[in-house]
Amino acid sequence: MNIAVMTDSTAYLTPEQREAFDIHMIPLQVVFDDATYEEEVDITASEFYEKVKQQKTLPKTSQPVVGKVIEKLEELSQSYDAVISVHLSSGISGTYQSMVAADDMVEGIDVHAYDSELSCMAQGYYALEAARMVKQGASVEEILKRLDEMKETMIAYFIVDDLSNLQRGGRLNGAQAIIGSLLQVKPVLHFEDKRIVPFEKIRTKKKAISRIKALLAEQAADGAKMKACLLHGNRPEEAEILRQELAAEHPNVEVEVSYFGPVIATHLGEGAIGLVWYKV
Repeated sequence: MNIAVMTDSTAYLTPEQREAFDIHMIPLQVVFDDATYEEEVDITASEFYEKVKQQKTLPKTSQPVVGKVIEKLEELSQSYDAVISVHLSSGISGTYQSMVAADDMVEGIDVHAYDSELSCMAQGYYALEAARMVKQGASVEEILKRLDEMKETMIAYFIVDDLSNLQRGGRLNGAQAIIGSLLQVKPVLHFEDKRIVPFEKIRTKKKAISRIKALLAEQAADGAKMKACLLHGNRPEEAEILRQELAAEHPNVEVEVSYFGPVIATHLGEGAIGLVWYKV
């Protein structure tokens, strides 16, 4: 059986990663007053952050156009029997549900949509693992079982400079956003039941970063092999410094850097920092 692997743009895999592992991508959209852009196609992360500074209102985000999803699946059906498609959490986007529905709209290919229940590189790790297993000749069932195993230790924490973006986008309870702003709180956030919720309330960003580093240290203490990724909202230097610190502190953890692209950055804002990891 020929199996394709696909994800959406919010995994923020680099073009080099997608090409090397033959991972297909469906873009989500970011909508400004003057135009709509497909992220990772029409607009880069750096272009997005610059454009936001020039706008009076925040952009909006949109899941992939159904017609383009069907078009992509029809294209894949010419060469593949099945596709495993990994998507951002169904608790913050309808992208996963759209892919589930698309299975009944396209003939000649079995669509296996997978809800990462997270986003960004956490989602990317699932797609990369699925692609590796395809190259090794694994079946759809074996791959989905492995992704479920990864989910048992996959976790992401993140910190935002300004809670208002999350609140206005409906991804965080309004009262929590107001309280956080008044107290200058930099809460550590995480996903719970597929939605973004506060994990702990911390007064400064420095202390919040120390807290998520400590949470990783707890998981890495047993020496098990792990993968971790620093995520940043237009703060590459800050993320690289943290990556070097974590790599030095935890030899058993492979640490890399990724970013919050346009769609996710619309809700988290510039300056956000995240840390995702799982046990290999």
